[in-house]
Amino acid sequence: MDTYTLADGLQLPKIGFGTYKLNGAGGVNAMVSALNVGYRLLDTAYNYENEGAVGAAIQRSGIARQDILVSSKLPGRYQHRQDAINTIQESLYRAGLDYFDLYLIHWPNPKQGLYVEAWQALIDAQRFGLVRSIGVSNFLPEHLDKLQKETGVMPAINQVELHPYFNQQAQIDYDHAHHILTEAWSPLGRASANNVLKNPVINELADKYHKSAGQIILRWHIQRGVLPIPKSTHTSRQEENKDVFDFEISADDMAKINGLTRPDGRYSNQDPAVYEEF
Repeated sequence: MDTYTLADGLQLPKIGFGTYKLNGAGGVNAMVSALNVGYRLLDTAYNYENEGAVGAAIQRSGIARQDILVSSKLPGRYQHRQDAINTIQESLYRAGLDYFDLYLIHWPNPKQGLYVEAWQALIDAQRFGLVRSIGVSNFLPEHLDKLQKETGVMPAINQVELHPYFNQQAQIDYDHAHHILTEAWSPLGRASANNVLKNPVINELADKYHKSAGQIILRWHIQRGVLPIPKSTHTSRQEENKDVFDFEISADDMAKINGLTRPDGRYSNQDPAVYEEF
């Protein structure tokens, strides 16, 4: 699979595998399947309550640890510096791992005013060898500017809600200008009344390129320099989502997809300027 290279030199595949709500034996089975079909980046979080399942999947896969990249995230309730270090260590114990390849602050929680302290803890964790690369999730330019001002260290990656109904062009531009890779959660949107997979524009392009609607959207992400992390429990869909490197969407068709974005395109109104998660 093609790769992105982070500012700190770590290479990540251009598509990862999301593990949100993949818990227990069923979650392990889905992750083992994903690893067997070729995914090498697993994205989890403390709040997903499945870091143990991620570790079990890695063990069951038979794939060498050094060939798999594991990303996890710090919850809002543990943003004090020592709490954050303890939480990272606890997550590693749960997963049965010696280190995370990537570790993110899950949400800035700006009302609490602790995300700079949490970021300093991640800098420490990287220095201690607990994590290889550090980043953030759901951070706006104002939060990233503050990290730069207070610590002099910018994240290697910023994971944000990003799909055709919320294309995040301004955030992508900011991240790119600051050598931050943008990663997309909910890259295919969510199954709801306004399911983007059923959008007529997307499906017209799927017919044109002889691909599925999901493949069109994932290819759109990649051509924008974004790393999507789709999730599926079905092996056939996992394979399909990964099979997006043998075609290219034209500039005109990319513009059609970008034209689907909406000012209120967030699926759950989780605006990082005010939303908080603990």
